Amino acid sequence: MSDVKLAIIFYSSTGTNYQLAKWAEDAAKQSGAEVKVLRVPETAPDSAIDTNPAWRKHVDSVKNVPEVSLDDLVWADAFIFSIPTRYGNVPSQFKQFIDTTGGLWFEGKLANKVVSAMTSAANAHGGQEQTILQLYTSMYHWGAIIAAPGYTDQSAFTSGGNPYGTSVTIGQDGKMVEDVEQAVKHQATRTVTIADAIKNGLS
Repeated sequence: MSDVKLAIIFYSSTGTNYQLAKWAEDAAKQSGAEVKVLRVPETAPDSAIDTNPAWRKHVDSVKNVPEVSLDDLVWADAFIFSIPTRYGNVPSQFKQFIDTTGGLWFEGKLANKVVSAMTSAANAHGGQEQTILQLYTSMYHWGAIIAAPGYTDQSAFTSGGNPYGTSVTIGQDGKMVEDVEQAVKHQATRTVTIADAIKNGLS
C-alpha cells in the first residue's frame, strides 16, 4: 500500500482537463495513494466566460471542487497537472498560480516533489508537447523530479504517442478525438510508483 500524497491540479475551460484529472484520480487511488483533486482559480471575467456556453457550464459545475492552495503543494509528495494549451504554452490562470510559489521555492519546500503533466488542444498540432515542456521548465526550477510516461506502456502509442505526458485533441463537437483514458491511468500509476520509491528512499 502506497503512502504517497498526490495532488491532481487542473485548470479546465470546458471540462476536458477535469475529465483527465478524474481518470488520474481513479488510477492513483487504486495504487493506494491519498489523492486531492484541486482546481486552479478561474481568473477570466464573467463577460468572457459567458461568451461560451460550455465554458460557463463547466465553471458552474466545478464550483464545489476545492481551489488549490500553497498548503496543498507542501502537503503533497507528488503532483499531476492537467491543463489545456494556450498558444503552445500554459494558460494564464495556471501561470498566475505558479507565480505565487516563490516563497515555497526559496524555502526548498518544493524540491524532490514528483511531477507529471497532461494537456489538451483543439487540433493535433496545437502545441500539446510544447505546453507540457513549458510546464516542466518551471518544475526544474523547483527542483522537482519529472515522471514522464515515456513509452513505458502500449497505451502511449494508441493515444497519440506523446512521451512527455498524455495529450488529447478536442474535436469541433467538444469531444476527445483520441481514446486516452488508459494512457492517463498508466501515467497516474507511474507517477505514484515513482513518488513512492523516492519518498521512501529519501526518508
